[in-house]
Amino acid sequence: MSLSDPALLALADHFGVARSFQDWKGRQTTVSEETIRAVLTALGVDVSAPDRALSEVRDRPWRRTITPCTVLREGQEGRVDIHLPAGQSVAVHIELEDGTRRDCWQVDNWNPDRLLDDGWVGEATFGIPADLPLGYHTVVAITPDRRSTASLIVTPGWLGLPTRMGSTRSWGYSTQLYSVRSHGSWGVGDLTDLADLAVWSATQGADYLLINPLHAAEVVAPMEPSPYLPTSRLFVNPVYIRPELVPEYQDLDEDARELAQRDRQRVCENPHAIDRIDRDDSWTAKRSVLEEIHALGMEPARMMAFQAFRRTRGRRLDDYAVWCALSERHGSDWKRWPEDLQHPDSPAVAAFARENPERVEFYEWLQWVADQQLSAADRAGRDSGMRLGLICDLAVGVNGHGADTWMLPSLYAEGIGVGAPPDQFNQSGQDWGQPPMRPDALAEMSYQPFREMVSTALRHAGGVRIDHILGLFRLWWVPAGLGPRNGTYVRYDHDAMVGILALEALRAGALVVGEDLGTVEPGVRDYLRDRGILGTSVMWFEMDGSGRPLPPQAWREYALSSVTTHDLPPTVSYLAGEHVDARNELGLLTEPVEQERANAARERALWVQALRDCGALTVENPSDEEIVVAMHRMLRQTPSRVLNVALTDAVGDRRTQNMPGTTDQYPNWRVPLSGPDGRPMWLEEVYTSELAAEFAGVLNNG
Repeated sequence: MSLSDPALLALADHFGVARSFQDWKGRQTTVSEETIRAVLTALGVDVSAPDRALSEVRDRPWRRTITPCTVLREGQEGRVDIHLPAGQSVAVHIELEDGTRRDCWQVDNWNPDRLLDDGWVGEATFGIPADLPLGYHTVVAITPDRRSTASLIVTPGWLGLPTRMGSTRSWGYSTQLYSVRSHGSWGVGDLTDLADLAVWSATQGADYLLINPLHAAEVVAPMEPSPYLPTSRLFVNPVYIRPELVPEYQDLDEDARELAQRDRQRVCENPHAIDRIDRDDSWTAKRSVLEEIHALGMEPARMMAFQAFRRTRGRRLDDYAVWCALSERHGSDWKRWPEDLQHPDSPAVAAFARENPERVEFYEWLQWVADQQLSAADRAGRDSGMRLGLICDLAVGVNGHGADTWMLPSLYAEGIGVGAPPDQFNQSGQDWGQPPMRPDALAEMSYQPFREMVSTALRHAGGVRIDHILGLFRLWWVPAGLGPRNGTYVRYDHDAMVGILALEALRAGALVVGEDLGTVEPGVRDYLRDRGILGTSVMWFEMDGSGRPLPPQAWREYALSSVTTHDLPPTVSYLAGEHVDARNELGLLTEPVEQERANAARERALWVQALRDCGALTVENPSDEEIVVAMHRMLRQTPSRVLNVALTDAVGDRRTQNMPGTTDQYPNWRVPLSGPDGRPMWLEEVYTSELAAEFAGVLNNG
């Protein structure tokens, strides 16, 4: 139903809350008043008194001297409003990153003074020069009685491809790191495996290796298996550390090293873990030996490097380490902790940190070790010939009870989950269980948390993939208890967020890939292209208006293009229609299964014909494996600047990593890399895979 109160309607519009949207079948759908009220409540609005709430919202800018953050594009002249007691004088200037100063000038503003409480407030507007350099600057407003400051961020109009990519096309592999296990790892693919896989990829001709998010998970069991539902996007999951590669490991006595290797062997030979990734078992074993290594101390130079890392990461690292230590005592859900521990600034938290310095330092040390090993992995790929090295994935959100929401509670909306409306593949919609960042809070914080997330992802990488980049424009908010069908979109300041993303990437000399699949509002892909951000093209979704495969020459040039993605089955399984049967067994279909099977068979036939039409497939009765190779041959015919091969396709894996819309009904994110026979495959076997060699030949030579 439509909103019954015009004040609620105005509040929804003010906060960017959609009152209607177009569904995946093109139908305009009205959002219920119940949903609107729940979303506004999560944004801090008192919906029981809409008129008063609207008045407060309209007065809010006038109660502060200056807007907290202004974001401009390079070459854009800006404006900033200053609020002060009516009739008072003010001078405004810009302090640049390099310490120099630029003056602003006053421009006409005919807005009348406003009565707030017992006094009149006036508004003055100042111009911001158009020739400011890129960077993070400060607006300074000086009145007779105060000095007020705010952030000014000047971002690139265009990012484009890094210089080191050159003018030729690039290709690389994508993989879920935890699934790629070697004979030396502890049951979970780790950062040493990543370094070795990067070297192998480089020898195959790949310019990059795209990996799943390495974000931090819980430090006590159970560890969330999804890398897309982390506790923090600012830190690395220490489960990826290889203990033997920590230099001080060699200082352990012989008995301790022997015990560590027995623990590693036990984890690897656990019959329950052979066919399924067991992060909890691996981390429990690793943590024990890592604690022993940490207790040994370090040589002076190593200690200096560690202390430098601590200074660089600052307060956020301290808070994260305290959260980890508190988790050991009270569990991973901080919302169930004693009330006096539920905020990082509380006296009780400070007392805990003072009383447990060794434990807090241990978790800081783990982050330093992980940082060093990740750096080594990126360097190994580049040293072996990759032009980009690693491309890291930035998840769309975090879980609601983890470190980030504890460290930054005002940033996240309570009682809301991020998800997606119903679409063709997930016809019931999705609720990913992640609290969204509040767009108003992001602006209040000058987007600092977002900036930190991006810079962390690019710390040791030549590129970043932004999972669900559409979330920088709008996110599907699902109020608790209403289900994903009854959500609505909430809009973000995409110009600010994309600009900051481009600025961080430009400074890192990195590529940005936006995952822009699913329900995409008009203009978004054009906007990203015009800002120099690559989109994502997946062959199965590249259809024309009549539902037929796009010819290769019609694909986007500015995109990372692939045949499949981690949210789909490996291509050989998709061709066999196994995804239909799997979703039917899990109750994820809303259309009749027979119709879905017929659609899958029709889709396969269409693509086989498309492959023949472009000359990528010439075999009369091709096997599924031959069709997969031909699809990658067709990929070479597109104009896309960056191509991608899923490692699962390259080795003939048939097992799906993730079944969207499920949790424990399917072992999502716990499936090891496997060969065509379904048997788990070791990293060492990848090196000698004839099929992988054939794929590399296709991507290198067409």
